[in-house]
Amino acid sequence: MPSVTYRIVEHDGGYAYKLGDVFSESFPSHDAALKAAQRVAREQQVGGESAEISYQDASGEWHSEHVDGGDRPQAEVIDEVR
Repeated sequence: MPSVTYRIVEHDGGYAYKLGDVFSESFPSHDAALKAAQRVAREQQVGGESAEISYQDASGEWHSEHVDGGDRPQAEVIDEVR
């Protein structure tokens, strides 16, 4: 099963959660960033409808594929600040 990890980090004068190299918006407190990351991680695991999707990879190439709405990743939150 695939997994995703959201990391709580200091960012832009506050705190954010980060997935790979992508930051969320900044939050004024550590607690607010942690709660937002936990909410996003829970939502990441909610299944949905199967669908055809298109996405662009890091090199700019477009891909299309069928995704199973029940195939959800395991999501976790790691606090790198505390």
